[in-house]
Amino acid sequence: MQSLSYLCHLLRSGNGEVPSLYPIHWDDMNVYMVNQLQRSGLSKHFANQVDDMLEHIYREYNAQEPSHRYSLIAADIHKSSLAFQLLRLRGYKVSARRFCWFLSDEYALEHIEENYEKFASTLYNLYGATNLMFKSEVELKKLRSFTRRLLAKCTFRHTIDDDGVMFWSHLQEQIKCELAIPWLARMDHLEQREWIESANKESPIWLGKSSYYRISCLDDKDLLQLAKHNYELRQEVYQQELKEIIRWSKVRGLMDMGFAREKTTYCYFAIATASTSLPCESNVRVIIAKNAVLITVLDDYFDMEGSLDELQILAKAVERWNNKGLKGPSWILFDALDNFVREVAQEYFDQNGIDITHNIRKIWNEVISTWLTEARWSKTGQIPSMASYLETGSISVAAHLMVLQASCFLTPSLSPHKLNPSKYEDITKLLMICCRLLNDLQGYEREVRDGKINSILLYLKEYPDAKMEDAINYVKNLLEESKMKLLEHALMDEYDAELPKPCKMLHLTALKVFQMFYNSANHFDSKDSLLNDINKAIFLPLEPHSSFQSPKSPSSNSRPKNSLLVNHYRHKISLKCLGKRRPIGICHVALPLSLARHHVRMKVSPILNF
Repeated sequence: MQSLSYLCHLLRSGNGEVPSLYPIHWDDMNVYMVNQLQRSGLSKHFANQVDDMLEHIYREYNAQEPSHRYSLIAADIHKSSLAFQLLRLRGYKVSARRFCWFLSDEYALEHIEENYEKFASTLYNLYGATNLMFKSEVELKKLRSFTRRLLAKCTFRHTIDDDGVMFWSHLQEQIKCELAIPWLARMDHLEQREWIESANKESPIWLGKSSYYRISCLDDKDLLQLAKHNYELRQEVYQQELKEIIRWSKVRGLMDMGFAREKTTYCYFAIATASTSLPCESNVRVIIAKNAVLITVLDDYFDMEGSLDELQILAKAVERWNNKGLKGPSWILFDALDNFVREVAQEYFDQNGIDITHNIRKIWNEVISTWLTEARWSKTGQIPSMASYLETGSISVAAHLMVLQASCFLTPSLSPHKLNPSKYEDITKLLMICCRLLNDLQGYEREVRDGKINSILLYLKEYPDAKMEDAINYVKNLLEESKMKLLEHALMDEYDAELPKPCKMLHLTALKVFQMFYNSANHFDSKDSLLNDINKAIFLPLEPHSSFQSPKSPSSNSRPKNSLLVNHYRHKISLKCLGKRRPIGICHVALPLSLARHHVRMKVSPILNF
C-alpha cells in the first residue's frame, strides 16, 4: 500500500507522468544550490539563506551512519563528497566516513576500478574532498591516492562526457586542471570567472534511465546574470584600487629604486583574487598590497643592494624609528615605511580611537632584524643550524606582518595586542613556516648561485650522505604536514580561539597567495607568467553570453533529444545594488524558491563611475 501511495503521489506531482530518474530530494537540491552560489561568487549576498541550507545539509549528512549496506550509487557518493566540502569549508565537524566507506570494501573498490569512466564526476568530487584533508585523516590520504590514479586514467580517454551521473562536456578539462594545479594555488576570483564562463556556454545535465535533466540552480540564467554583474563590479573595484596603489608606489619612490623587483601589480593581484570574501568596500586589500610592495623592495635592498654597514644603519634607524643618519635608498625606504605606518595607524585610530603605531613599528622592526641577520650570513659565509635558519626565515618571509596588520581592519577585528612578536598564535606560526618552505622549494637553485642558504641546502649539509632528492622530499613532507595543520586551525573553531574567524581565514588566504606564487615555479620573480591571469582577473571582460541550448544527447542510441527541467519553481525578487552615497542600479531577477524574498545589497565604492 505504501508503494502504491508513493506511485500515485508521483503521478499527481508529475501531471500524470513519472520521471525516469529517481526524484531529487530537496536536501540534495540544497547541496547543489549552495555549491552553485559559492562557485559563482554569490554566497555572501545570500548569507542567511546559505546558512539555513547548510544547517539542513549538516543534519542530513549526519542522519545515517555509513555502513557496508549502502548500495554503490555513484550519485549518492557524488552528493555526499560535495556536501562534505561545503560543510568543512564552513567549519562544521564532519567525518569523511559518510562517503569513504567503500575504501574498506574490496568488491566496491574493484567495481570502481573496472568502471572508472562511469564514476568520473564522482571521483572528481571525491578528489576535491581530499583537498580539505586534516593531518589525522588517514582515510582521506588513501582516498586521494586512489582517486588521483583513476582520474589520471580518465584524462587519457577520448571523451568522458557521459559518466552515468551527468553529461558535462567540460568535465575532462576540469579533471585535468584539478590534477595539475593544487586547490591552494587556485585563486577564488579566477575560479569564479571560469565557472561563470563555463555556465555561459553549457551547464551539466543529470542522467536518468531514458532521459536527461537540467537542475534549475545549475541552469538559471538570472542567477548567472547576477554572478556576471557581481564579477564585473569587483573588476571595477580592483581597477580603482590598483590605480591607487600604483600612484602611491610612484609617489613614495618605490617604483624607481633601480635595484628592486617592480611587483606592485603582482602584489595587488594576489590578494585581490585569492579570496573574494572581503567586501568590495574593504580597505584590507590595499593595506596588504602596500605592505607587500614595501616588503619586496626592502627585502631586495637587504639581499642585493646595501652593504653590511648600510644595512646595519638602516636596521638601527628602524629600531629607534628615526631617520637620522640615513641617505640615498635607505632614506627613501625608511620615509616610505614611516609614512605607511602613520597612514595605517591613523586609519585605525579614526575607526577605533586606539593608537597602534607602536605595535606596527615593533613587528616591522622584528622583520627587518631578521633580514639583517640573513644578510650577515650571506656576506660573511656563516652557516646557521637548520633550527636557527627556520626560526629566522619564518619571520623574514614576512607573511605574518601582512596578515596581522590587515586583520585589525576586518570585522570583527583583531585586537591590537596580538601584534606582538613574542606571542604569535599557532596558526600564525604555521603560516610563517609554510611560506618560508614554499619559497625555499622554488628558490634554492637561484640562492645557490647568489651564495645564500635555505632549508634544502642546510639539510644536505647536516646529512652529507643525503641526495638532493632526499632534501627536497624532507622539505615537501614538512610543508604538507604544516599546510594540513594550518587548514585545520583556520576552519575549526576550537583552535586559536582568541583570533576572530575572518582573521583565521585571512591566514588561509595568505597561504593560497604564497602557494600560487611558488607553485611548480617561482612565478613571483617571473616577468610574464602571471600576466594572462592578471588581465583576466582585473581588466578583461567576461566572454560573451552563449545561448542556453540543450547539448547533443551523450548517446543518441539510448537518450532522447528532449530534456526536462527539475525543480524549476521560482519567485520574482528585487535585487538592489546600493553604493555608499546613492543607488547605482536595480536588477529584477527570478531565483529558485530557496532564495526567494531576499534583498541583496551589493555595496560598492563611491569612487567608481557608473
